[in-house]
Amino acid sequence: MDKKEYKKIVEKKSPGTKFYITFPKAFVIGGAICTFGEVIRQFFLFYNFSNQQSSLATSIILIFLSALFTGLGIYDNFAKHGGAGTAVPITGFANSIVSPAIEFKSEGIVMGVSAKMFVIAGPVLVYGTISSIIVGIIYYIMQIMK
Repeated sequence: MDKKEYKKIVEKKSPGTKFYITFPKAFVIGGAICTFGEVIRQFFLFYNFSNQQSSLATSIILIFLSALFTGLGIYDNFAKHGGAGTAVPITGFANSIVSPAIEFKSEGIVMGVSAKMFVIAGPVLVYGTISSIIVGIIYYIMQIMK
């Protein structure tokens, strides 16, 4: 069997994406998560927190709720219907750290939870850190050249 035949079989067997349903669901669920975050932020602003403090508290609460809902199995239901809408906000990142930790807890604290916790999120952290260092160096060089 060559690559073309294999590709035809895969296309025939693979279900098509119903983008006209999945896109709006992702938009609504992702938007609802972000709107909830904004409600939390406005709550803190109402009680005279600074903008920075309100944003920090909002991030902490959203991360905590995402980790809690992942542990309780609730976040998976959101993700099943919301797709990328649940992956984009900060809650998706928290979910990507907690899920492997839960999945591998039977292997123990060190080799299970600790080692597997960053399986999905690890590359994001590594390349995010490297990218920020490179951008920082470029910015520093540009400031020196002024």
